[in-house]
Amino acid sequence: MLDLLITHASLPDGRTDMSVAVQQGRIVELTPGLLAPAHEVVDAQGLLLSPPFVDAHFHMDSTLSFGLPRVNQSGTLLEGIALWGELKPLLTQEAIVARALAYCDWAAARGLLAIRSHVDVCDPRLLAVEALLHVREQVRPYIDLQLVAFPQDGLLRSPAARENLVRALDMGVDVVGGIPHFERTMADGAESVRWLCELAAERGLRVDMHCDESDDPLSRHIESLAYETQRLGLQGRVVGSHLTSMHSMDNYYVSKLLPLMKEAGVAAIANPLINITLQGRHDSYPKRRGMTRVPELLAAGIPVAFGQDCAMDPWYSLGSGDMLEVAHMGLHVAQMTSQSAMRQCFDAVTTTPAAILGLEGYGLQPGARADFVLLHARDPIEAIRLRATRLQVWKAGKVIAATPAPVAQLQLPGRPASVSLLAAPAPQTPAASRH
Repeated sequence: MLDLLITHASLPDGRTDMSVAVQQGRIVELTPGLLAPAHEVVDAQGLLLSPPFVDAHFHMDSTLSFGLPRVNQSGTLLEGIALWGELKPLLTQEAIVARALAYCDWAAARGLLAIRSHVDVCDPRLLAVEALLHVREQVRPYIDLQLVAFPQDGLLRSPAARENLVRALDMGVDVVGGIPHFERTMADGAESVRWLCELAAERGLRVDMHCDESDDPLSRHIESLAYETQRLGLQGRVVGSHLTSMHSMDNYYVSKLLPLMKEAGVAAIANPLINITLQGRHDSYPKRRGMTRVPELLAAGIPVAFGQDCAMDPWYSLGSGDMLEVAHMGLHVAQMTSQSAMRQCFDAVTTTPAAILGLEGYGLQPGARADFVLLHARDPIEAIRLRATRLQVWKAGKVIAATPAPVAQLQLPGRPASVSLLAAPAPQTPAASRH
């Protein structure tokens, strides 16, 4: 007897009326119309069953700290960095853990079951590192949490940052991070990329660098990152996050850069909510959007994921852990409104970041972990349009969160008493006019 059988599900790849059979926390069969005895049977009623959402870029050490010790009045990147510098001496491990766990509760409720979080290593106490290592273990039963050793104040610019970063990796942090555009000079930025990539190669680790988070078209550290990736044989293990300067570069240079990234196997992570908010601040009008060239990267065969980046912290006072909100913003900013492009935006918060993070057993196929989300939508485009309610969230075949379907009660003359906030009515063909 199966542990769980989900019937009549629609899948993100367009298949409909699918059944998903689960035994011992894994998918054992995925086929249309399967009928088999099971301890639990769920009729999806044609709604979308998706693999879990994945956030490829987040800062969990600062999440939910909005207003501490003061509010970012300008809402700018530089004031956010300065404010984080004020907050760091006041941090306690207990407070970081409490805020991170609260955010993970939000994440689980929204079907966000894998997060890659950067953690600042420039505080010599490494309080945030210790705190998030504890959180990683505590949430392991329901969230895959990867940690990136991130020298927020610059690897070369911040005293002891190199030593602290190595200590963080020794403590169990998973990924090597960096921020070359925040070094004092372009040369220092390139040197930081070289040193960090060599460290990752030596330890067999992945690399995820904040790279060229700037409106400066001459901020080109992604070129150095692609070079070092290929030189050191790190293909498929390296990501450039943000890459906002690419939005300001001339087309000729980008025509050279994209093949270099593709050849080196470097992926990209855009953070639509934050990129569109923080970039272009020095512009009057015309005003740059700031997000990297997502359609062009995808057309070049470069994987692109979307990240939440921030939620209620010194840099961003909004955010809720909703990756469909992230996809929704990315779709609009990148003008990805074709049918195929909108589905790519759904992939950018599910399958693409899962591949970038190297998640084991992710996806909807036999043998994969029975982790999935039933959405109050019928396909990925409708899910993005509605920021669809997560009706049920499963981890290893067990429900870990559930939310009622959104139904509004109406009191309108001549109209229904209630309306499901799922979809617009099917378009009606105009009746032939009568003469």
